[in-house]
Amino acid sequence: MTTRVLVPSGVLGLGFDRKALARGVAARPDIICIDGGSTDSGPFSLGAGVSKYSRAASKAEWRLLMQARADAGVPLVIGTAGTCGTDSTVDWMFDITAELAAELGQKVKVARLYSSQPKARIAQALAESRIAPLTPAPEIDLDRLGNIVALAGAEQIQAALATGADIVIAGRTTDTATIAALPLLRGDHAGGVWHGAKIAECGALCSTNPTSGVILVDFDAAGFTVEPLAQGAACTPHSVSAHMLYENSDPFRLYEPGGHLDVTGARYTAVDARRVRVEGSAWVPGPYTVKLEGARVAGYQTTILAILRNAHYVANARAWVDRLTGFLHGEIASRMGLERDAYDLEFRLIGVDGALGPLENRRGDPVEVGVLGIVTAQSQEIAAEIGKLINPFVLHYPLTDDEELPTFAFPYSPATTDRGALYEFALNHVMRIDDPMAAFRLTVTDLTPEGMA
Repeated sequence: MTTRVLVPSGVLGLGFDRKALARGVAARPDIICIDGGSTDSGPFSLGAGVSKYSRAASKAEWRLLMQARADAGVPLVIGTAGTCGTDSTVDWMFDITAELAAELGQKVKVARLYSSQPKARIAQALAESRIAPLTPAPEIDLDRLGNIVALAGAEQIQAALATGADIVIAGRTTDTATIAALPLLRGDHAGGVWHGAKIAECGALCSTNPTSGVILVDFDAAGFTVEPLAQGAACTPHSVSAHMLYENSDPFRLYEPGGHLDVTGARYTAVDARRVRVEGSAWVPGPYTVKLEGARVAGYQTTILAILRNAHYVANARAWVDRLTGFLHGEIASRMGLERDAYDLEFRLIGVDGALGPLENRRGDPVEVGVLGIVTAQSQEIAAEIGKLINPFVLHYPLTDDEELPTFAFPYSPATTDRGALYEFALNHVMRIDDPMAAFRLTVTDLTPEGMA
């Protein structure tokens, strides 16, 4: 049996080729799957329980996918809804779905798969030695942890599909789970399914036109075939095989709940100028574990931005910042009575080494340098107060004592911005569970144009 999966894009909110999507619907897929997020953008979305992506953009794209689902008459599945997959973002995506069902006049059954983990469950698993650290992994401090999610696998998506849902809105899932679920349920080659799901999870990134979005994957008893649907896009053995390097520490192995994928023996063959056939991938069963992700508040931040254009200061920006930093630490201590371990003050030189800091090995002659000051403290009030204290010195501070007082530029007023909570990842562990649904829950709702039932 062949299972055809349509993947409109690497993530909802990124955009896709509408004509390519129409071609995908015309190809009669068995299911439409799309990812809703990841940890790529850092811990903020998980910590705050909010989506990184615009609600308007998400709704506009989800509208097209709900229409495509209705035309194709197949399930529509989104994983890691709302970027981070917390219960709050699953419900955020459900609200969008309910609005669209009313606007489009659609009657749909929606299954919500929740992935958030109560602290009591984590504490019990710790007591029973069912949690193991990955590398690297911080010490688990349950008192400081905020949102915690477990990454669902194919089995949890299969349970959601078994409800007869037209639409599945899943919390945090592995990137491959939504794509792998139906082909595995229908008995397609397990190694080929997990490999094809990995190749397809970022949409057309496995093709020669990575921004075009839409791809089609056919799974069967021996492997899979992948094809991009945008005009001018093509999959090649190189573009497909290279995707195993993407977001993966081992280009030959990929770990999932219940085992791992081994592509050591995979063979990539060009079927024609657009399609690639892959066979030889293996699925190796193992213990059933789910990855845990968690975030906690690490402090509160205020930022300040100044621009240096005076050639003397541009050329000596690092020396100026080093001198300024030492001076400011003294001012903060004398005026606010704060020890150095009560706050963090960092300056990044945009245009010099703002991204890499001391690791930067390329040098040039910038016309101007942006000086980004980042203040982190245990409360927003303290961070904001430090920001205001350093403000006049970031605007006027000399490189040496015997030169005139310079004036730099603030690009906006006020010069400081209170950023709120700073989050950090606080879990990188796996939890062993005997029943795949033991750490997850399902809610099924019938939506009608008139409301919910």
